Amino acid sequence: MKPLGVVRHLRIGVKDLLMHKLRSMLTMLGVVFGVGSVVAMLAVGEGASSQALAEIRKLGSHNILLSSVKPVEEETQQQRSELAVYGLLYEDETRIRETIPHVRRTVPARMLRRDGVLGERRLELRIVATTPDWFDLVRREILAGRILSARDAMRSAPVCVLTESGARRLLAGAHTVGERVRIGSELFEVVGIIREEMGSGAIESPDQEFDVYLPLEVAQRLFGEVSVRHSQGSREMERVELHRILVEIDAIEHVESVAAAIETMLARFHRKTDYRVSVPLALLRQAEATKRTFNIVLGSIAGISLLVGGIGIMNIMLASVTERTREIGIRRAIGARRRQIIVQFLIEAIVLSGMGGIIGLALGALIPALITRFSGMPTVIPLYSLVLSFGISALIGVVFGLYPAYRAAMLDPIAALRHE
Repeated sequence: MKPLGVVRHLRIGVKDLLMHKLRSMLTMLGVVFGVGSVVAMLAVGEGASSQALAEIRKLGSHNILLSSVKPVEEETQQQRSELAVYGLLYEDETRIRETIPHVRRTVPARMLRRDGVLGERRLELRIVATTPDWFDLVRREILAGRILSARDAMRSAPVCVLTESGARRLLAGAHTVGERVRIGSELFEVVGIIREEMGSGAIESPDQEFDVYLPLEVAQRLFGEVSVRHSQGSREMERVELHRILVEIDAIEHVESVAAAIETMLARFHRKTDYRVSVPLALLRQAEATKRTFNIVLGSIAGISLLVGGIGIMNIMLASVTERTREIGIRRAIGARRRQIIVQFLIEAIVLSGMGGIIGLALGALIPALITRFSGMPTVIPLYSLVLSFGISALIGVVFGLYPAYRAAMLDPIAALRHE
């Protein structure tokens, strides 16, 4: 069909729909809500999964994270005020670094809690005693000063790096870099401030709000390996050599095989399962697979709304054919072909679904913005959801408009002219 013919049929179709504005609007509502729900639901799902994937990526796809975990029997011992001994060992770190192939480096870390004191201010801090390599594997933005250096470790220098939240609470009104903070019985010079990045549950984040980073050698000398915590009249004692070991692998294809080797080695030298092996790469793949499944489920649910909208379009087009039977007979009598009748009614169905799709896209973009505005939940509208939703709405116009158009074209011209 010539372009001018399509434009003429389009004009006729729009004119007929405008003659029944309320009916046309009500018919479009099914498509509007269907398209809007597809876009909005995919945006919410994409936002949630993107946030989880971003947290996992921060730990690095080349890294493996080992953590000490307190076994149940150690909890029972602590209730009897006994010393709980568990977790990763310095020997574990040495064995991993020296005996397992494809390991580029390992980074040990101990975590303990002490109060930080500056003048009248006191703040409970989580000490992360580690090596300078920690900041190569767990990259954080440096807001002021510097991070720990190899020279600090060699000199066992009493220096520390604070997180932004800790610095704001403890150093408020004082100088930042160069200030001396008392941690335990020792004065530490603040040499840097970094921005912490908190997780939301996808994977255990290395950061806490009030962290302070010290050279591992200094923490060993000052605080030892036994930590005592008093709470509500009870005393908890535990001995953990290392709370974390970060393992960097030389190539991404070796990550999962090295993780399996590490688990085998730890199981051999630990009588109880007092450790956990987290592989960000495996979690990343699992999260991406979950994201795909989640999007398919959400899209399928929202697609039902589009199906209902399509049925509404078919219903209204069948009613339109019945109302315009005499018009169809006149057009056939003066020479209109069946193909032209089919095109006219198809265009009307496509206009209905297309207009509904456009309004639905606007609604689908508005809902995620409102969700983010009032709940703080991140939402991301992927481009494919807009194209997919509008494409499906247009396809629905064709599929559900085809039968009414065919039925109109098959009317007998003589019987149609006699129709009242």
